[in-house]
Amino acid sequence: MYCILVTGIPATGKSTMAETLSERLKLPVISKDTIKELLFDNVGFQSREQKVRLGIASMEIMYYAAGQLMKAGQPFILENNFEYLSEQGIKNLIEKYQYSALTITLTGDYNVIYQRFLERQSSPDRHRGHVVNDCYPEKEENHPKALEIKTISCEQFVRGIEQRGFDAFCVDGRQIRVDTTDFSKINMEELFSQIEAWKEGVSG
Repeated sequence: MYCILVTGIPATGKSTMAETLSERLKLPVISKDTIKELLFDNVGFQSREQKVRLGIASMEIMYYAAGQLMKAGQPFILENNFEYLSEQGIKNLIEKYQYSALTITLTGDYNVIYQRFLERQSSPDRHRGHVVNDCYPEKEENHPKALEIKTISCEQFVRGIEQRGFDAFCVDGRQIRVDTTDFSKINMEELFSQIEAWKEGVSG
């Protein structure tokens, strides 16, 4: 059996890609960010430390759900900004349940994607739990922290990618890299063909 990991650097469109693949391939998606947002909305956090702990809990829940699907022998998609620290957890599951994994890594021009990252951070549509660090839900709508958006420089953005391995993560040896610098230039049919060829290979 198999699973597909949708990963890559921030602001490359991982959630949209995972949902597109889900619709085409008829597979369920387990998204760490979706789990995280549910925890944010129902539990919240009052400090950076608590926010980090909710992120860790989201990862553990994601792996638990993946393990249950593997136990039942079902194919599925995992969507997350996998990094070096995530590697052992997913490897353990793949080895335990004898799954094949295809890593689809979204990447692109770092400078372009950094600008997209900044726009996303300042967008009113961005879930507040991902933007604020000290207190969520925010107590007062007009409190200064409600308007505060902490950003990082392009150099910090690129350094984080390299140090955490967002652009290099791959398990089980098979990776498809997708350049999302310009979404209009992505050949989805070619991507679907590559996925289908891989599926035939692992099932054969």
